[in-house]
Amino acid sequence: MLLFDDFKSWKKHCETTQEPLFQPVMTYEIQQKGRTETEIWDGMLRAYTVMREAVQTGLTEDMTSRSGMVNNGGKKVFNSPVTILSPEFKKLISRALAAKEVNSCMGRIVAAPTAGASGILPGVLVTLQELHDLPDRKILEGLLVSAGIALIVERNASLAGAVGGCQAETGSAAAMGSGAVVYCLGGNIDQVFSAVAITLQCMLGLVCDPVAGLVEVPCIVRNASAAAIAYSSAQIALAGVPTVIPVDECVMAMGEIGESMETRYKETAMGGLAATPTGQQIAKRVLIQDIEVLPDEMS
Repeated sequence: MLLFDDFKSWKKHCETTQEPLFQPVMTYEIQQKGRTETEIWDGMLRAYTVMREAVQTGLTEDMTSRSGMVNNGGKKVFNSPVTILSPEFKKLISRALAAKEVNSCMGRIVAAPTAGASGILPGVLVTLQELHDLPDRKILEGLLVSAGIALIVERNASLAGAVGGCQAETGSAAAMGSGAVVYCLGGNIDQVFSAVAITLQCMLGLVCDPVAGLVEVPCIVRNASAAAIAYSSAQIALAGVPTVIPVDECVMAMGEIGESMETRYKETAMGGLAATPTGQQIAKRVLIQDIEVLPDEMS
């Protein structure tokens, strides 16, 4: 049984028990999975290792998808001779792109919380660890905090693009990453939850409109922009800037927007970028490719 239903009760629980934010999430995992705390830490480390490997794979190996829409974007940004960002910022978005491209090229990733948003936490956490020389244990605690954030969002809104649009996928992942950053850098509970609220406020209303129904365009670049929003929100929260709208109400707003969003903007590839003339041309080309490949694959 989850020890909290929303951010308010999560905070109250931790203040009452004097537990760190990650501990009730750990307790929930123990109860749900029937595993020991050591087994869960080991599992978290395996997940984070896969995240790091996805970043490395995306930046070193050929990342070209069968559709042709993915073509080594992470490497191109990472190695771009023209730089308008700080080196650290450039690494952040390159890593988010790279890890998400691994997913689009059928590589091994961690769905955090979904495959469509799988580049955000790797980009955010790998860069955070490098910037601040944090031990793996602190990053794993941050991952548990991000899991708690996801549990609340899932319970009170949605994590699925088919239900709530892209705000539910990349928005939730960005909120998870932002909260984890603030936690890992010593922020208090209010600052962690402020980071989540600010991130969600920046991501509300984002539609899910994958071209040709593939989780490639615009999904990959949205992973990069979501990672950037996660970092900016964490910085704002750590500075003590008020969110005005409480975090639980931000989640409620995301759920309300998701419910009212038209079906064509919920992962159906019937609206937005997927419905543009170019998007439709790509969809037809991809469909023809699939038809041509099918007999060989069945033989």
